Amino acid sequence: MALEICVKAAAGAPDILGDCPFCQRVLLTLEEKKVPYKLNLVNLSDKPQWFLEISPEGKVPVVKFDDKWVADSDVIVGIIEDKFPEPSLKTPPEFAHVGSKIFGTFISFLKSKDANNGSEQDLVNELKALDEHLKGHGPFIAGEKITAVDLGLGPKLYHLEITLGHFKKWTVPESLTYVHNYMKSIFGRESFVKTNAAKEHVIEGWAPKVNA
Repeated sequence: MALEICVKAAAGAPDILGDCPFCQRVLLTLEEKKVPYKLNLVNLSDKPQWFLEISPEGKVPVVKFDDKWVADSDVIVGIIEDKFPEPSLKTPPEFAHVGSKIFGTFISFLKSKDANNGSEQDLVNELKALDEHLKGHGPFIAGEKITAVDLGLGPKLYHLEITLGHFKKWTVPESLTYVHNYMKSIFGRESFVKTNAAKEHVIEGWAPKVNA
């Protein structure tokens, strides 16, 4: 029995997977565990009534478990782990928050109009901390095996690389070799290639936030 999941459709392309890192995180989890699923693509700029009935706040992803629709990627991946324990994607608690500030600092830098407000340095500091961690514990955050924390961070780094490259002509410093290798190994996984949004849809998805 396939799990039903609602995810973002690409802007202007309702039949194509959209640019939501939280949706991709859930899809990655399902792919890595080989759990069959049925994809419902939702146009978030014109939300259909059936979708608002199952997700009153209009948020994605939402997944149907035992006839009940559940929102929030944190909650969803926890339920998937419980229901489909093999292969385990559990992250040891001491590594669960590694890289957790990267997404917030990335968004601050992406939206910033002031080159001297420190947002770029904040992001570099977070990426340096990740690089140091991977140097000691890699290739993945919890060691040899990919876990839930990587499936959460990978899509965010994918968005970071595409949008900062496009809007800021900025790239992750070459000196952070462990971060570069980490990104390469996650982005190259079969599960990632199958579930990521095309670059142009990522750029299109972030454009309104950058220009706001």
